[in-house]
Amino acid sequence: MTNREKFLKIYEENIKRSGSDKLLNWLCSESSDFFTAPSSTRFHGSYEGGLLEHSLNVYECLKDYLARPRTKELYGMDYSEESIAIVSLLHDLCKVNFYAVDYRNAKNAQGIWEKVPYYTIRDELPYGHGEKSVYIVSGFMRLSREEAFAIRYHMGFSGNEEKNLVGQALEKFPLALALNVADMEAAYFLEGSNK
Repeated sequence: MTNREKFLKIYEENIKRSGSDKLLNWLCSESSDFFTAPSSTRFHGSYEGGLLEHSLNVYECLKDYLARPRTKELYGMDYSEESIAIVSLLHDLCKVNFYAVDYRNAKNAQGIWEKVPYYTIRDELPYGHGEKSVYIVSGFMRLSREEAFAIRYHMGFSGNEEKNLVGQALEKFPLALALNVADMEAAYFLEGSNK
């Protein structure tokens, strides 16, 4: 099964909310590069399809994290399959139509200069990171407050947000902490810059 097929299966089996079909239609349309976009310019997932792969990895990491008895029994983290799929699969929609291919000169193995492709940022909607993803999803379907905060603060303390706000959000909305853990696990351990 391809990553695209996995994504569609998880999405269609779990996300039934009003408007989710329109969001999926947009993701699959020529207006979106979701299935081919990289996840970054030079770190995790900096290759074609990296964003899709990262989204699937975050989904698996979040499912695994939330399956721990401690998260349910001690922390009270118990979320629907729909919420888990929404926040993990859609947390980085801010990266759709965000990257472009450009070229630079570099020496090849024989020491000869040649033009090589690389990813650069083409931000046509400069609305931040997590908040842009919330904005995009909300244009199609309604998010719960916990889902919105989870997507908004999925970068945790590694983002550019005011640190006090991050701490408050992670404390008040445990799904935000769980998504942050899953995102970091996927980015640093499954994908990384050397993978």
